[in-house]
Amino acid sequence: MKKQINSFRYALNGLRCAFKSEAHLRFHCCIAILVILCGFLFHISFMEWIACILCIGSVITAELINTAIESTIDLYTQEQHPLAKKAKDVAAGAVLVCAITAAVIGLMIFLPKALDFLLSLFAA
Repeated sequence: MKKQINSFRYALNGLRCAFKSEAHLRFHCCIAILVILCGFLFHISFMEWIACILCIGSVITAELINTAIESTIDLYTQEQHPLAKKAKDVAAGAVLVCAITAAVIGLMIFLPKALDFLLSLFAA
């Protein structure tokens, strides 16, 4: 049981360290909070909540993996090496693909609701 508790502590410590040191992670967390607030504001469906939660989790996970890859490479070498650059760039690209996909899904969910809301304001 002590091993499981320690593993959980290490994971929480990793989240805290990443949140303190990674501006992009903080940005993604702010966007996640905004998405959650919009979800409540627009009364999104159960399936839309699932999509939003999966997107939020995927983007934050991708950012954490990117941070781990970059930190590992920095531990190994501080020199400019083409393979180190490639690994860092590919990891950052993975975050970008994940974030763009999440943004598209977010637009698919929230844009029609926002437009309906705006149209209802002008119709009244």
